[in-house]
Amino acid sequence: MSQLKTKYQDDIRATLVESLGLKNTMQAPKLEKIILNLSVDASNRDILKDLTAELATIAGQAPAVTKAKKSISNFKLREGMEIGARVTLRGKMMYDFLDRLVNAALPRIRDFRGVPTKGFDGRGNYNFGLVDQTIFPEIDPDKVKEIHGMNVTIVTSTKNDDHALALLKGLGMPFENATS
Repeated sequence: MSQLKTKYQDDIRATLVESLGLKNTMQAPKLEKIILNLSVDASNRDILKDLTAELATIAGQAPAVTKAKKSISNFKLREGMEIGARVTLRGKMMYDFLDRLVNAALPRIRDFRGVPTKGFDGRGNYNFGLVDQTIFPEIDPDKVKEIHGMNVTIVTSTKNDDHALALLKGLGMPFENATS
């Protein structure tokens, strides 16, 4: 079992129940899945294979290649073209990824002041973007052909943004100080 999952079950869940005023531990918010998504523009489709391999290295499982659903002539996009990759993490792999993200990858970002708190969607899910895939220790920066970012979506079991924020803070997610 992952260290982060053990920490959640032993410490964080009880703290959340107490601080959020929940009736029992089954009401405590928990992580359901983490989705990593990247896309490339139509002119750079040839680098998609390299980015898919890097995403597989970061996530620890093979990503699914996403295809265009319809043609858009202004973007030189045809229906069925491969335009991105996505991977959904659950269970142990999800907790291992979040642990690496919080403790190894995010601290490597230059001038990092925390992830923004504006990424909640009103339903307890959190989205944020990473600009550079080389912040992950698994990626060798010398072998990267092009710096590329990705979108990270953290799906929780709660429908309340405040409960999701408390959960992610408990799991160690470094949020920036909200000044606005």
